[in-house]
Amino acid sequence: MEGLNLLERAVAEGPQDEIEKTVLANGLTVISDRMASVETVSLGVWVAVGTRHEVEAENGISHLLEHMAFKGTERRSARAIAEEIEAVGGHLNAYTGREVTAYYAKVLKENLDLGVDILADIVQHAVMDEEELARERAVILQEIGEANDTPGDIIFDYFQETAFPGQAVGRPVLGSARVVESVPRQAILDYMRHHYRPARMVLAASGKLDHAGLVALAEEAFRGMLPAAPPAPESARYQGGDFRSTRALEQVHIVIGLEGLCHTDPDYYAAQAFATLLGGGMSSRLFQEVREKRGLVYTISAFSSSFADSGIFGVYAGTGEAEVGEVVRIISAELARAGEEASEAEIERAAAQLKAGILMNLESPGMRAEQLAHNMQIFGRPIPTRETIHHIEAVDKAAIARVARRLLASRPTVAALGPLGQLEPYDSLAARLA
Repeated sequence: MEGLNLLERAVAEGPQDEIEKTVLANGLTVISDRMASVETVSLGVWVAVGTRHEVEAENGISHLLEHMAFKGTERRSARAIAEEIEAVGGHLNAYTGREVTAYYAKVLKENLDLGVDILADIVQHAVMDEEELARERAVILQEIGEANDTPGDIIFDYFQETAFPGQAVGRPVLGSARVVESVPRQAILDYMRHHYRPARMVLAASGKLDHAGLVALAEEAFRGMLPAAPPAPESARYQGGDFRSTRALEQVHIVIGLEGLCHTDPDYYAAQAFATLLGGGMSSRLFQEVREKRGLVYTISAFSSSFADSGIFGVYAGTGEAEVGEVVRIISAELARAGEEASEAEIERAAAQLKAGILMNLESPGMRAEQLAHNMQIFGRPIPTRETIHHIEAVDKAAIARVARRLLASRPTVAALGPLGQLEPYDSLAARLA
């Protein structure tokens, strides 16, 4: 771990991040991280709005809106948006999640003004042209169809919905095909105007830039936004349960999970370390036991995903019909005992993986900008790298045991897809984790 220690020392002893923050009069947060060693700027607008802000009749509207934002504004056609950014060698992209929608760009430092202007334009002035909307509906329906035909992807939607049934946080990000096909243009515009408010938005940028200049650009580009903030979404209520769908597939795709922790939980980093030592790499318990020793799977992994007020912890595996019983028994056994049996060496390896990922992300302006926005929307402040490293290094055997007990206290969630004849009943699987 000497190389990692040297990198950590460089972070601790080298020049501090030049992070500056300004909140505009209308509530928009502008935050920047100057990197003198690059010639580019990565920037984006992160809106704290996603799938969990939708009512059931709107499921998929956040994702559809993200697509339509690029399809023309009051000042630019869809083609003009693409041509203007690419004429200076830059690029635009976006994504939708359950709690956030992000629009981001990368440009040369001299084109920061264009990047800010285009991003501000698409998140405020999208026109939702009917012809463009008809085409984009068809595109997203194809995307939904592709997801449904990809069992290794769609199983996570089934898992999420089973963990949080009847709730916005449990619905698929891509949305309902019925909604995507029929939601009126005006409903999308109304949703944007209601939810895209400056108090829920962060303009974050990292690279070779001047913060005062970025603020001046933001004040001009976002001056017309109203300061009012829409209400918060309903609280997440984890329930757990069992979902099974028999399909004629070559493999069984299964996720076994438990209620996880929110972003601000004191055991957040312990949960991340527990997921890593359980199934986060080739040295992890599940990879070694299930794949390397027994050859029962090609893919197996563990994850800890957090939301503002809840979370989900789970293990995914893809395995054969004849092997699924043994795979489930091993996963259940490791979930039940790993917290108490984890060694110091395992915990140190997990911590090293987490720290390395964080430190390597410092080399990417795009990742730095995203982390700034993430921290502002969750914690209300930028989190110094040294503080994060400190939290990871504080995870010990007691913390791993404690978080494992907390996870196992919840009702399990099981989602399975494929030839399920050899999969044991839910009650017997749940009893293994009791």
